[in-house]
Amino acid sequence: MSDSRDVQAGEITVRLSHPGKVLFPDAGVTKADLADYYLEVAGTMLPHLHARPIAMERYPDGISGQRIFQKDVPAYFPSWVDRATVAKEGGTLTQVVCENAATLVYLADLACVTPHAWLSRIDRPDHPDQLIFDLDPDGDDFAAARAAALALRSLLDELDLPSFVKTTGQRGLHVAVPLDRSDGFDAVRAFARDVARELVARHPSQLTLEQRKDRRHGRLYLDLMRNGYAQTAVPPYAVRARPQATVATPLQWEELSDGSLRPAWFTLRTVPGRIATTPDPWTGMANAARKLTEAGDRIRALGSQRTAPAS
Repeated sequence: MSDSRDVQAGEITVRLSHPGKVLFPDAGVTKADLADYYLEVAGTMLPHLHARPIAMERYPDGISGQRIFQKDVPAYFPSWVDRATVAKEGGTLTQVVCENAATLVYLADLACVTPHAWLSRIDRPDHPDQLIFDLDPDGDDFAAARAAALALRSLLDELDLPSFVKTTGQRGLHVAVPLDRSDGFDAVRAFARDVARELVARHPSQLTLEQRKDRRHGRLYLDLMRNGYAQTAVPPYAVRARPQATVATPLQWEELSDGSLRPAWFTLRTVPGRIATTPDPWTGMANAARKLTEAGDRIRALGSQRTAPAS
């Protein structure tokens, strides 16, 4: 077995070392399989990564081995890998920006199973262009995630905000709201908290904002922690470090009506076929971007109505 293989990604040739190395033992997925997947989906995935700093979730010894969460760009990275220097507490940090298929393949060679992307772009890093609600069910109760996502969509519809949904590739769902970057992270997070509180008030036996697992009592956790400067979320079409190499996959809202839907449907082996036959549900998301001024007024009014004493 050869210990290297060249992959042509556009005009750039990327050399894979140890392409036959198994990264996902249960699924038999090798480093070459991971690289081939990212090359195949690059045309659909890259627009979701454009101009966003990313962190690399790496598993050099496969997903059963040590996890390395790497933010900085090592000096040995080739010059054709784009970079961005961003502010951090006490200084700066230079991170990868994934602008071409070759970069995705190169990261796969480093056993980067999952790139994690900022919710803002490098030209305005303090102003996100999306808000994300992370719906994290207790255990593997995906039905609870589906119900929460549909309830959240209904509330966002009341606020006249568009919403988009994807599997996280693990147990739950992400619901995203596209933003026009008028608001900074503090305002976006405060708005998300108001929405979540209203949703929990409407569904107190199913949903919670309690971070401690021992206090959730089987309720689904509405995680808002992605909505902060330098925080990341798993982008569409990223592979996850799960036994079957599941993939974070954008969905049409109508797909959530299928009670048999499971995140396990969407894997490194099945998603390329889905992309070939189904338009990306998140295409044109930026065209739906909104500011939060009016929606913020509406959600605060709903909260006031809920807490107002009876006359």
